[in-house]
Amino acid sequence: MNIRKQAGSFIFILILLGITIPSFAKIFYSKNEAMELAFSKNAQVEMLSLFPDDQQAIKIQTLAKIKLDSGLFTFYVGKNQGKVLGYAAIETVTVRTKPETLMIVLTQDGELRDVYTLAFHEPPEYQPPERWFKQLNKRPLAELDFNKGVDGISGATLSTRAAVSSVRKVMAIYQIMIKEPSQH
Repeated sequence: MNIRKQAGSFIFILILLGITIPSFAKIFYSKNEAMELAFSKNAQVEMLSLFPDDQQAIKIQTLAKIKLDSGLFTFYVGKNQGKVLGYAAIETVTVRTKPETLMIVLTQDGELRDVYTLAFHEPPEYQPPERWFKQLNKRPLAELDFNKGVDGISGATLSTRAAVSSVRKVMAIYQIMIKEPSQH
């Protein structure tokens, strides 16, 4: 008997015995729903693809205190009648063994406005609640640190650390790739 048939038979037996296999994957918002959350239903959303050069990548890594794993970053720019409402980035990272997808929303000035969990595949008890993310709002990048007043959550340490790293990364990319070039 091949492996696929064996696995199917095993799962069938588990179901007959009333044993379920836990599936923790939860998707909270589609991409379109996320963009509405970030900018409103009537906003126009444009994609902005950013490719940092070596110097920019080093600056981003230094500011964010992380190692970049990609040379391409996508921001979504929300606009209303040509006026920039803000920026959003969707970040997916592996928390323990499974992914967490966050949407990090910045104001037009690069201040953290909101963080939304779009999908979480770890057990639900490891997921930081929305109220936890609220403590990050409006904090400058230099203060997004557990040693500078960001409270952790017992039992969700890896999730909260991954979230803070994602927020720091997005804010650093904004600062180096969007804010600085527009100042010249």
